[in-house]
Amino acid sequence: MSFDSELLQQSPERAQHSFVLNRRELLKLVGAGMLVCAVDGRAMQESGRTQGSETERTPHDIASWIHISPDNSVKVFTGKTEMGQNIRTSLAQQVAEELRVPVNTITMVMADTDLCPFDMGTFGSRTTPQMGTALRNISAAARDLLLDKAAERLGVNRTELIAADGVIKDKSNNRSIRYGELLQGQQLVQLIPDDPPLEPPEQWKVAGTPVAKVDGREFVTGGHKYTSDLSRQGMLYGKVLRPSGFRATLASLDAAEAQKTPNVTVVRDGDFVGVVAPDSTAASRALGMLKPQWNTPQQISEAELYDYLRKSSAGASEGGERGGRSNSHEKGSIEDGLTSADKKIESTYTIAYIQHAPLEPRAAVAEWNGDKLTVWTGTQRPFAVRDELAQAFYLSEKNVRVIVPDTGSGYGGKHTGECAVEAARLAKATGKPVKLQWTREEEFTWAYFRPAGVIDVRAGARKDGTLVAWEFHNYNSGPAAINTQYNVANQKIQYHPAQTPPLRQGSYRGLAATANHFARESAMDELAHAIGMDALEFRIKNITDPRLRAVFEAAAKRFGWGQQKASASRGFGLAGGFEKGGYVATCAEVAVDPKIKSVRITRVVEAWDCGPGVNPNGLKNQIEGAIVQGIGGALFEDVHFANGRVLNPHFSSYRVPRFRDLPAIDVEIINRKDVPPFGAGETPIVGLAPAVANAIFNATGQRLRAMPLIPNGLPR
Repeated sequence: MSFDSELLQQSPERAQHSFVLNRRELLKLVGAGMLVCAVDGRAMQESGRTQGSETERTPHDIASWIHISPDNSVKVFTGKTEMGQNIRTSLAQQVAEELRVPVNTITMVMADTDLCPFDMGTFGSRTTPQMGTALRNISAAARDLLLDKAAERLGVNRTELIAADGVIKDKSNNRSIRYGELLQGQQLVQLIPDDPPLEPPEQWKVAGTPVAKVDGREFVTGGHKYTSDLSRQGMLYGKVLRPSGFRATLASLDAAEAQKTPNVTVVRDGDFVGVVAPDSTAASRALGMLKPQWNTPQQISEAELYDYLRKSSAGASEGGERGGRSNSHEKGSIEDGLTSADKKIESTYTIAYIQHAPLEPRAAVAEWNGDKLTVWTGTQRPFAVRDELAQAFYLSEKNVRVIVPDTGSGYGGKHTGECAVEAARLAKATGKPVKLQWTREEEFTWAYFRPAGVIDVRAGARKDGTLVAWEFHNYNSGPAAINTQYNVANQKIQYHPAQTPPLRQGSYRGLAATANHFARESAMDELAHAIGMDALEFRIKNITDPRLRAVFEAAAKRFGWGQQKASASRGFGLAGGFEKGGYVATCAEVAVDPKIKSVRITRVVEAWDCGPGVNPNGLKNQIEGAIVQGIGGALFEDVHFANGRVLNPHFSSYRVPRFRDLPAIDVEIINRKDVPPFGAGETPIVGLAPAVANAIFNATGQRLRAMPLIPNGLPR
């Protein structure tokens, strides 16, 4: 089993979709007021799907809604999901900026497939550059429409009017009218122009400011309801029987003892087996009464992983279902470049499978009303989960509704809807609403993992620091950020997908950008050392992109690069790169205890450029969070597995960063207002691992080429 959304995110098809909402249902939700309908084939959604559907029939049309109520409150509809990245706030800020209303009057209606426009999903750092831009366009068009209507109502030239704080004022005589009063319950439909007048970032008053997190108090006081907190009348609790190993099939099942238990229902459909009971404890007890026999095929173990990935990648077909699509980029002649090099390196880097480890494991509440299915679940792709449910139960999509409560993190790990389908199966069998919550062990075993990989690098440079040859082969981990941003005349860069990966794999924060930056920036450090040049100087010499150069220079200056000398107990390293429109440079300081072979990251400085920041506080939190998450993958996170079983499926045996692991973190945001905004949820993670690896080499002379770097301390 493999879920490869690397290809989906790297090269999404640009087919837009329309969303047709039953007008009567919408009016029930929003009441009387203004309905702004956006139709713009370029901006609103990230990408379309290869198959049409009943609600997305016109591939180049899209629709979105802004509703202004008589009390001047505003509802904004978006298919995006909030998972802790604070887009509920940043999107509201962008609407407030263009619509000229206070942020606290805006309610974001998010990730409800019956109410919100179709959305491909919340991934790929696309919310700010694409959904944010689209909502700005829609809001600007709505503001223009209101100004036109106010000019007509007040009998004045539109140039005499200004919009601010949800009110349109006549500059000449101080007359004013509130948006809600102006509409008087009218429903207005407006086609959005391609390029409505937008407020430039230099003049932002609401966007670009540190607005407090919307509903923040609910989260910190425990008032927010996650999927696991929801309850429906008559609701039961479900558990699902899991196989003895990956790719196992059910040979037989003795369910007699569980079936005799009062108020317990055993559900079987092929290899799917579940139990339903009045409470979660009874459901767990009943699950333990089942006596299954499994047929489990022989499978590889982690000791064989990297050799297997090479061999499997060699036989992968173009565009294969399992591993995705291979790609290749070549320029010049690698052999000629290596011949002209004064120093050459040839290195192999490995990247382990790791968990997403979200604080909230998968959960779903499913409820049937006749042929209508409603599921509440935490997912990054509500419309895709709706499709899964419709296909699983042979339903029309209009009979499936997916609602996503604000979710306890995803990190790319919640694209799929297996928990939703399982809950719906149990609910259908019992005729009652059913809540299904995965345990941590289930989350750590049956969700997909960040892909493992092998990366081979051959490169060469002249004594003056000129990079002349770059050959880079990635096996299995993915093509994200695989191309070098350094100037090199001779390069060969290839991604080789594994045909049948041993573990289920899929998206992870930053995709393969973390793996590819780790290998590339470690190799650049190796080359700099080989020619005897400072690591920063070597990089700067081979950069012409001014934004990439700027983040390196900013991070180095703030860090004090070159001002301290390394020792056996202290080292310094740097790394940087570019992906999804964002530029990053990371400097790290490590403390090494040679006696016990331990390493601790003591300081991290990161410079980040994603264009103009919409919410500086939220942006800084995203960068700091990426750094903290990156510590685990860099130092010690690793999935251990053997013959189809995960061996460390609990936090007690799978280490994630703890407070004692955290360094001093210093973030410098380069707030560029001369370029469009880009996403910041992923790319800030990519520089941490190579910067730390380079710092460890700086102190110890040991070049560590495997992530995690020190799962058991420094090599002895």
